[in-house]
Amino acid sequence: MKSFGAHRGGPTIFRLVFAIGFGMCGAAARPARAQSLPAAETIGAIELSSQPEIDAGFRLLYELKFPEARHVFQEWESRHPAEALGHAAEAASYLFQEFDRQGVLTSEFFLDDNRLLGGIEGQPDPRLRDSFDAAVKKARELARARLKSNPQDADALFALTISAGMLADYASLIERRQIESLRLTREADTQAKNLLAVAPSAADAYVALGAANYIMGCLPAYKRFLIRFGGFHGDRALGMKQLELTAARGHYLRPFAKLTLGLAAMREKQWDLARGQFEQLAIEFPANPKFARELAKLKSISGRASR
Repeated sequence: MKSFGAHRGGPTIFRLVFAIGFGMCGAAARPARAQSLPAAETIGAIELSSQPEIDAGFRLLYELKFPEARHVFQEWESRHPAEALGHAAEAASYLFQEFDRQGVLTSEFFLDDNRLLGGIEGQPDPRLRDSFDAAVKKARELARARLKSNPQDADALFALTISAGMLADYASLIERRQIESLRLTREADTQAKNLLAVAPSAADAYVALGAANYIMGCLPAYKRFLIRFGGFHGDRALGMKQLELTAARGHYLRPFAKLTLGLAAMREKQWDLARGQFEQLAIEFPANPKFARELAKLKSISGRASR
């Protein structure tokens, strides 16, 4: 299995521990375990704004129509030049396209420890990478500007949350820069808590936290022990609960959470939970053949396991 810190010329596990413990936040840093699920009665009045065009663009993403989705997002950006949401959504289109290109969101990738914990085997597309970097940078700049005038701007907090989560995913799964991914995971955790304090019903905030908790929880025991020096606590069960919350109550990222939850459930041999996610995705997005393909693989794998 690949070392958690391994990549092209990457650090050894001992340098990883040193960098986490002293180079980022210190060994006494507060643990980065994600926020627990909110009680229903805490849901406040502040909500994310309703943006039908962004909804339509995300649907195109889940149908693997990446250029069409970007066109929708860029049109929205032109009409809302001070808003971060469109640029965050555009960044998601580049990330999802790279994930699709590399087969990240498939059972072949997710069930392979070397790939899930070590990242892709090939190289990222430089044009997608540069476009992703530019879009996510713009989203973060606009969101921070909005928050200076209104610290409770839920849309800006949401843009910062998903931007940090996407950067963490890209660093870990595409670039294999695990130290940077851990730093960004901490940032995503902080931004998600800020968002949930303002808009507790914004369940999309949990998807990055859930994925990070689950993947870190899949590390071998000695690596989980080592990353605790940086205040990180992977927790597979908590990660799946957080993904379930977004899968049930999320908005833009609900299908992404369902897909990630389904793949995690396959790893855990929770066949019924996985089957439910893929069946619902296949029905909701018939234009995406990969959901039906994963459902067929699940049925084959679970059938062999039950014999």
